Amino acid sequence: MPTTTQLQPGDKAPAIGLKDQTGSTVRLSSFMGRKVLVFFYPKADTPGCTTQACGLRDVSGAVGDTAIVGISPDPPAKQARFDEKYELGYPLLADEDHVVAEKYGVWGEKKMYGRSYMGIIRSAFLIDEKGRIEQAWYKVSPKDTPLNLLAALR
Repeated sequence: MPTTTQLQPGDKAPAIGLKDQTGSTVRLSSFMGRKVLVFFYPKADTPGCTTQACGLRDVSGAVGDTAIVGISPDPPAKQARFDEKYELGYPLLADEDHVVAEKYGVWGEKKMYGRSYMGIIRSAFLIDEKGRIEQAWYKVSPKDTPLNLLAALR
């Protein structure tokens, strides 16, 4: 059953160890000592996810040493095509079994056209240099993700 517990600022960020678009395993622990924005998106190369991913790409030069990492249930090959098509330039992780999404409380029931299904609830987390949640944005809009990141880093 999916987690309904939401992470709060000050909580320890759940561990991440997933394959990226190149097939390499990326771990949250490898970013210790710098901030990292982890954002969860439902599906690569769909309109909202493209807006969100490209918006973060466009502000990446203004966030200093802060890393950006995207996570969706898409397999690495689909993540690779998404990255290449939009030249995103940051890790896109494949959480095909939604294990990490459940730890972050972003795997839940969604409704579309009167149909209920389980999926990613678009969310983003700013994790501090010590691996703690600094900011948590659940049900964030694609356009607001980069703006929230910039505001939090000011």
